[in-house]
Amino acid sequence: MSVRFAGYAAVFDIADRGGDVVRKGAFRAPGAVPLLWQHGGAPIGAVEWLEEDARGLRVIGRVDDPVLAASLRDGGVTGLSFGYRARESRLGPAGRELLQVALAEISLVASPMQKLARVHAVAPVTD
Repeated sequence: MSVRFAGYAAVFDIADRGGDVVRKGAFRAPGAVPLLWQHGGAPIGAVEWLEEDARGLRVIGRVDDPVLAASLRDGGVTGLSFGYRARESRLGPAGRELLQVALAEISLVASPMQKLARVHAVAPVTD
C-alpha cells in the first residue's frame, strides 16, 4: 500500500547539525526532483508538490515502496532532507548561509541534518 506524506525538507533560519543555515528564497523554482531513501538508490515514490512557504521547503510526496510506506505510516521514519549544490552562499556568524541552491532530490531519512525537517502528516493513497 502506498502512502502520501506532508512535511518540511528544510526549515529556514535554523542551523543544521553541520552549521548550514538555509535562507528564505534559496529554493527558487525548485522544479521536479526524485524522492529517495537516505539520498541514494532508485526513487521510492514521487514528490507531488514542492514549494517554499514562510517556514521552509514544504513537500507533499507519495511513497510506493511497501516496506518504507509501512515504516512511514507507523512513525518509524519521520526525517526529511534534501540533496543540493550550493549556487550562492556566504559565511555567517553561525556557519554557512545557503542563499541559493540547485535542488537535486528530496529524501526520507532516519536522522535529518536539520532537526525540524520532518514528516508531519501521513495518509493512505486513495486515488
